[in-house]
Amino acid sequence: MMHDFSQSKILVVGDVMLDQYWTGRAGRISPEAPVPVVKVAGDEVRAGGAANVALNIAALGAQAHLMGVIGKDSHGQQLENLLSDAGVTLDWAYSESGTICKLRVLSHHQQLIRMDFENPIPVEPAQELADKVAQVVGKYDVLVVSDYAKGALQFVEQMIAAARKAGVPVLIDPKGLDFSRYQGATLIKPNQGEFEAIAGTCVDEQDLVAKAEQTLNALDLQGLLVTRSEHGMALVTKGEKPYLLKSQAQEVFDVTGAGDTVMAALATGYASGMTMQNAVHLANQAASIVVRKVGTSTVSKAELDEAIKASMRHQGYVAMNEDELLELVQLAQNNGERVVITNGCFDLLHSGHVRYLNEAAKLGERLIVAVNTDESVQRLKGPSRPIVPLEGRMELLSALSCVDWVVPFDEETPERLICKLKPDVLVKGGDYRPEEIAGSQCVWQNGGQVEVLSFWQGYSTTNIVERIQEAERQEALDE
Repeated sequence: MMHDFSQSKILVVGDVMLDQYWTGRAGRISPEAPVPVVKVAGDEVRAGGAANVALNIAALGAQAHLMGVIGKDSHGQQLENLLSDAGVTLDWAYSESGTICKLRVLSHHQQLIRMDFENPIPVEPAQELADKVAQVVGKYDVLVVSDYAKGALQFVEQMIAAARKAGVPVLIDPKGLDFSRYQGATLIKPNQGEFEAIAGTCVDEQDLVAKAEQTLNALDLQGLLVTRSEHGMALVTKGEKPYLLKSQAQEVFDVTGAGDTVMAALATGYASGMTMQNAVHLANQAASIVVRKVGTSTVSKAELDEAIKASMRHQGYVAMNEDELLELVQLAQNNGERVVITNGCFDLLHSGHVRYLNEAAKLGERLIVAVNTDESVQRLKGPSRPIVPLEGRMELLSALSCVDWVVPFDEETPERLICKLKPDVLVKGGDYRPEEIAGSQCVWQNGGQVEVLSFWQGYSTTNIVERIQEAERQEALDE
């Protein structure tokens, strides 16, 4: 397994509801009105809202404790049975308004109608819920607040204050037009429509990031994650570069509850010690799974692990950051794969490079190419280099079938990066002795090997540049 979440303790609080599904075949139109007639053949209930978040957390193997407001009715009992059977610990405040239930009628995997059974939640159970949270929040790694604007979170400010006092991060799925009530939270996760309703229309990603940074400062947040449907996700955190992810979903059948799954994976990853960026990457993978399911669904630990493995099998993956690459390296090694690393400027990629990388790839199952940044190349080669900017060099390398992962480094040598990744094989081309190669000591200390490959004669970026310059000089003389 890539991650072990079993020690992560997460408190979920918010609006809970029962999702009910009636399914059947719609074979004709009613003679009474222009509506389809559904012959109901199936009746299923699932947990919705904050209850679905808790259920997803439990499915990932973490410890989920749910607090919410329900009624002492059949819907509440059904919801409690669902959650208890999944291993979720429960603590309710009870309301005479009853348990919220949403009934959906489906035919051929298409939702035909939804009927909501709900009444406003009174102040008293909402206050009781806030008091319960304040009493126990210090026992948990993360507090998740799932707001569906049903009334359970009338005193969310008190919950946030209690969590901050206890030093517990607060992750919020917001609702409504007043985000000021979430001030002081660690992170909020609106979708793009919800965010634009607050911050204004975002004309492009740069505008979205700028507005997100303004919101961070205004609300004293550490991070803001905007989920963008088919466009992926955008994470903006204080003091770090924006983290923009493309959607991983190939097919979308139903987005119902997808936001709950994203929040559950995000919270579970973060509670287990992941960086916020890596937790968002995990959540993005979880979202790609759940939207291929019909109705409110969960993503299991096994499904998530398999999705991550599948994403690793795409060659030429450009790592967003070193921590993300480290997780991929560790997963490959846990699967018995030998990880090889090499490095260079790779300015003006030529056939000598390709032959060298093909030889390096034969020493293991995974090849990492660490690439000098533009600033690093300038320090090594002079102010006229690189000829091809970093983004272009990485794109070309990632297109090679022998290359699995590409990552940049800014130092003159990749020693720090190699010591962090702990590859099985370190490869360098040229007339080096193994002990002279940067990072060799770290590789040996971890039981790995260091190999030196000969460069193919007659291939050199410097020689190519010199020939081009000579041709240009000759052309100028001829004129």
